[in-house]
Amino acid sequence: MAQYARRGIHGQTVETIARRILTGEIAAGATLNLVALQEEFDVSLTALREALKVLSAKGIVDARQKRGTFVRPRADWNLLDGDVIRWQFAEGTDQRLLDQLHEVRAIIEPAAARLAATRATDGDLAALDQALTEMAEADGDPAAATAADLAFHRALLAATHNELLERMEVVMETGLAERDRLVHGGTAHDDPVPSHRAVVDALRGRDETAAETAMRELLNKAVRDVEKARGRRGSQ
Repeated sequence: MAQYARRGIHGQTVETIARRILTGEIAAGATLNLVALQEEFDVSLTALREALKVLSAKGIVDARQKRGTFVRPRADWNLLDGDVIRWQFAEGTDQRLLDQLHEVRAIIEPAAARLAATRATDGDLAALDQALTEMAEADGDPAAATAADLAFHRALLAATHNELLERMEVVMETGLAERDRLVHGGTAHDDPVPSHRAVVDALRGRDETAAETAMRELLNKAVRDVEKARGRRGSQ
């Protein structure tokens, strides 16, 4: 599902209500006071209901006659939705979620690299090479480094030529971006190019085992980088 466009009072209303629910400020099972929310956000009831439709589509809220609009159980939420992941990071790094996203990546990306070793086209390899170039040229710019890293992992999934794996970019990109902001926001970090280049070299050599191994090593390095970033923040 495409990420929600965060624009105007409509977008602010959606995001504020979503964050309150995802942080537990509004508990699962609670019935929303639409009149109070309408007054708080200074919007029409129609506009408020349009905002709630966005959350309904993500499994977060529902409406029933006599009961009104209420928060659904967490088990019903679309936790793989990019917006839902992003909203959970909105108030700061959610370490539990970051760890869970790493576990998902550790399951998916090594296997994706193995598959890409047999399917990557010249165009796929060119896209990965371009991401490496942008990574090298980021030169300490956190935004550029994050964008290059996202481009690399997006290109890797695309190189599998498996539509379902390609869709996993929505799940991983938000967590990956949060991880990159944590790591690249520090004053110093290891050069990410060699570990990423090892994956590309294995793909170019059509070596499935080497590609999978290189991706596992890259992900292990990602965990170490996060731990270093935590240590830097903890010492400040």
